Amino acid sequence: MNSHLRRAIGTALLGSLGLIALAGCGEDSGGPGGADSKTVTLVSHNSFAVSKAVLAEFTEKTGYKVRRQTGGDAGSAVNQAILSKDHPQGDVFFGVDNTLLSRALDHDLFTPYRAKDLDRVPAEFQLDAGEHRVTPVDYGDICVNYDRAYFADKKLAPPRTFADLTKPAYKNLLVTENAATSSPGLGFLLGTAARYGDEGWKGYWKKLRANGVEVVDGWEQAYFDRFSGGGKGDKPLVVSYASSPPAGVADLKTKPAKAPTGVATGTCFRQVEFAGLLNGASNTKGGKALLDFLLSKRFQADVPLSMYVNPAREDVKLPELFTRYGVEIADPATLSPQKISKNREPWVKAWSSLVL
Repeated sequence: MNSHLRRAIGTALLGSLGLIALAGCGEDSGGPGGADSKTVTLVSHNSFAVSKAVLAEFTEKTGYKVRRQTGGDAGSAVNQAILSKDHPQGDVFFGVDNTLLSRALDHDLFTPYRAKDLDRVPAEFQLDAGEHRVTPVDYGDICVNYDRAYFADKKLAPPRTFADLTKPAYKNLLVTENAATSSPGLGFLLGTAARYGDEGWKGYWKKLRANGVEVVDGWEQAYFDRFSGGGKGDKPLVVSYASSPPAGVADLKTKPAKAPTGVATGTCFRQVEFAGLLNGASNTKGGKALLDFLLSKRFQADVPLSMYVNPAREDVKLPELFTRYGVEIADPATLSPQKISKNREPWVKAWSSLVL
């Protein structure tokens, strides 16, 4: 999950919550060590974060220091991993999600490894359970968010479902991200395809376009520039995440009774994020130890307030900030990786022609 709330708000929290990026990033982090090296290299998108104390505990227990190699957002990071698969940049890759999983698996990026405590992860997140080429680490839901103050002032009930967004009452109120350039934009498109079917989603988007939907390149532009609940914009509806409301109040010293933003719970698409041991990794032993760590209860408990997503483990208690201000999405839209693989490119192409 990338180019979204975690990078913008999560990064802003690095200082206040005492978070740090893993030692080194980009070209400064160097290459992976050898098989006996005490350095293990994690390749990820920009949104990966972990508390300093948790990272120190991993090093203390295993003896491995973690070096981070970043590769932009999820799409860029996956593409870069594919291009460099004959000479991998590191040992473990984190950040491929279910919208891009088939691309990574088709290019044979990962070596199978069954991480410890995988039995603590619900089966619905184990999308490669038969081969264990990837390990589920976290999940979140892409959903339309609304500005509570706007709808209260207008005495208008906020939308709850995909169908609501096409109603005249919400004309010219929604901004979404480009499905060809943005992870949440793609997720929202996939959500409509899951709801309306292979052909029905096109008719839905025709209605949405007629109702004045605005499309921008990415999440930060949509949320901070165009959304009235997140910045200086005049759009009271934005495609974001179910975890956006708790992230929006995390920095406030005095917490409000409700977050300033709410979630249209009938507009959500589930994202699951994975990590895997890279084929050709120099330090396979360290990579396996790191995968075990990513699924450990200690790391998983750190996920919500480090990356503003939900831990994959079902036995990890969410922090009060999440339970108080977040929304549990009981029935999000989903699509299988196989379905996404078959249709992602033609759907995005058709969407671009239709909407842009």
